[in-house]
Amino acid sequence: MAGGADILEIQLAFSDPSADGPAIQGACTKVLERGYKTADGLSLIKKIRGEFPQTTIYLMSYGSLVFTPGVKEFCKRAAAAGVNGMIIPDLPFDFDEGLTAACRENGMENIPVAAPSMSEERLRKMAGAGFNYIYAALRTGITGTDTTIGQDTIDFIKKVASGGSKVYGGFGISKDEQAKALAPYVEAVVAGSVFVRTINAALPGLANDCDKDALFKAVKAKAEELTGAAS
Repeated sequence: MAGGADILEIQLAFSDPSADGPAIQGACTKVLERGYKTADGLSLIKKIRGEFPQTTIYLMSYGSLVFTPGVKEFCKRAAAAGVNGMIIPDLPFDFDEGLTAACRENGMENIPVAAPSMSEERLRKMAGAGFNYIYAALRTGITGTDTTIGQDTIDFIKKVASGGSKVYGGFGISKDEQAKALAPYVEAVVAGSVFVRTINAALPGLANDCDKDALFKAVKAKAEELTGAAS
């Protein structure tokens, strides 16, 4: 993709996104105020999949949106839209309402979320559960504010990876120095809120007649910074 990113994570708007900070919460509110439905999000994913058939797409959402239509039915719809994997942070890896099985049935990955607040025993259990990928939230709390990448962060990532799973590291990543510090230890660096802030800064209010070229350039520049494509 332009900017150097390899994976696109698309979040379905949710009324109370408990893991997300002000930037993503504000974006969710704007989308929901327009009458957004889950089906609209899946339709957008299907459109993106059609235009970018080789791009890995992960769907991030919360448990109630998946559980309401039925986990199996939701996963079937997501896979049909072109989703490659699911990130549902409030469905625990060992009490996931059948999410892992439903993902496998539909050719998708379930990517559980590990947090530094997990006990050592529970973290070992997750690491040894056989997931191909695990998302490591690099600190507790909500995303959106800067995360310091220190030795404790690296030690946590190593624990998450101890069972052989590939690790995606994110939560508060917004600068190139953070991405560079993480890169040797993770399969991919995840950034989200920073792009919402970038869009808001480039196009205040996101008017219908917004300058799409300006939007593209702003997002591309931030992606290049984080991926090192601008170097």
